[in-house]
Amino acid sequence: MLVIGIAGGSGSGKTTVVRAIQERLKNQSVVVIPQDSYYKDLSDASDEEKRNHNFDHPESIDWDLLTGQLAELKAGKTIEQPVYSYISCSRSKTETVTVAPANVVIIEGILIFTCKELVDQLDVKIFVDADDDDRLMRVILRDINERGKDTRWVIERYTKTVKPMYNQFIEPSKRFADIIVPQGGHNKVAVDVIAATIEKYLKS
Repeated sequence: MLVIGIAGGSGSGKTTVVRAIQERLKNQSVVVIPQDSYYKDLSDASDEEKRNHNFDHPESIDWDLLTGQLAELKAGKTIEQPVYSYISCSRSKTETVTVAPANVVIIEGILIFTCKELVDQLDVKIFVDADDDDRLMRVILRDINERGKDTRWVIERYTKTVKPMYNQFIEPSKRFADIIVPQGGHNKVAVDVIAATIEKYLKS
């Protein structure tokens, strides 16, 4: 099993890179584990607490569950990945996603290189880099269209948490990367090189 970690700031193009790799490896068994599925449950928090919650701080993630489930996959066991809703800020109590072991496991998320226990489990570490303005535009569009937020909320959150946490935790974590992809997810050359490297590993 090859375990790949793909990190980078919000809106950097991580998902685009993941999809490109999946497309190149469509004849292989590949599973993607999103860091976002492992946000701590805020079901009991008030609306105000949810609004002010810092989703870009490492403490917002249930690392014990994520690293534990990854270890189970590497041991050949099937896991029940949690399902998290950004709209309700809660983890489903009834629904999970069944994930079986695969040739390639991709862990994707903004904070994954901030957890040493997780970094130690990764075979390949990729950091997707992108211009701040480009990331902001993508974050605005995504949070409005996919997460039910309004423009004012998105900009307020970007100013208070997204940008400061990127500077404090995410950007420094790229020193752990084996590969840095500049220009975000649209860097076709970098994606092709990464996919070719993975293919070569799998054939060997």
